[in-house]
Amino acid sequence: MNTIINVPLPHSPYQVEIASGSLSELGKRLLPLNLGKKVLLVSNEEIFTDYGQIAIQSLQDAHFKVSTHLIPSGENYKTLESISGIYDTAVTNHLERSSTLLALGGGVIGDITGFAAATWLRGVNFVQVPTTLLAMVDASIGGKTGVNHPQGKNLIGAFYQPRLVLIDPLVLKTLPVREFRAGMAEVIKYGVIWDTELFERLEQATGIDDFATCSPELLQFILTRSCQAKVDIVSQDERESGIRAILNYGHTIGHAVESLTGYTLVNHGEAVAIGMVAAGRLASQLNLWNLAEEALQNLLIKKAGLPTEIPSQVNKEDLLEALKTDKKVKAGLVRFILPKRLGEVIITDQVSDELIRLL
Repeated sequence: MNTIINVPLPHSPYQVEIASGSLSELGKRLLPLNLGKKVLLVSNEEIFTDYGQIAIQSLQDAHFKVSTHLIPSGENYKTLESISGIYDTAVTNHLERSSTLLALGGGVIGDITGFAAATWLRGVNFVQVPTTLLAMVDASIGGKTGVNHPQGKNLIGAFYQPRLVLIDPLVLKTLPVREFRAGMAEVIKYGVIWDTELFERLEQATGIDDFATCSPELLQFILTRSCQAKVDIVSQDERESGIRAILNYGHTIGHAVESLTGYTLVNHGEAVAIGMVAAGRLASQLNLWNLAEEALQNLLIKKAGLPTEIPSQVNKEDLLEALKTDKKVKAGLVRFILPKRLGEVIITDQVSDELIRLL
């Protein structure tokens, strides 16, 4: 199965290709892009052990000169220090403006590598080869790159589009179950904010909590519909000045929960799941949608094996304070993405502190 989705941005169009076994053809797929011959592959040790040599061999077979840079796993390494390490490797290997930074890994690797590509020599080629479900359906598409600041997630970054996003579903076979479920949180998000057919297909599926429970056909459908939803939204609003903000459904409280628990208690997808449940509850309290739809959302989140409650160690006053650093704050007011019905959400700043304390 092979699906190509065009991302029709006016100044930097590119393609998202979803094809089983495509990692071994990475070099061949880069040739039509007319890139320079030097490629710096950025990954982490776990992913590199499983897939690094496959990627390197494919690139070398296409006559690319490959160097590598490995970053330890984890959100805690999404820092300016990691960016500096990539710069050092770029200097050592004499990367030029025609060179390419290639991200082989999950969302953290993609965000870090993209920001390095955006800033090295004021911008070099960037290619995304996501290896987690979360990165495939969300982080690799749309050009958001960056690192965290001690006071908040993704506060330092740039919009910088890749030249290609290459998705090989077969790499998910080595993804830990917990990480697969984390990615499914973003898939469910698309069903709630945009694509009711995707939501219904997930409801009908026998299981969505593990790679082993998803047939190749279901997985291809999930990847295709999720990526298409992201592309549809990003194409209308490349720099998040309007509708793109709805992609942050579940992320407002989710990011705060991540930050307040030191990025160690819950992973990003788990935080998004918690944030979606919280947003759904707020929407019900504000009479934006009905309790039946809230229940359907929460059942699907539980079906994916994801958490639904804000961790007990998160103090509500600390949560309110953390929300003030959210990137969507405007004129001092936190803007929430809340559902009106399945497939439609709104952006509002009319959520009181008292409602958040009741979560």
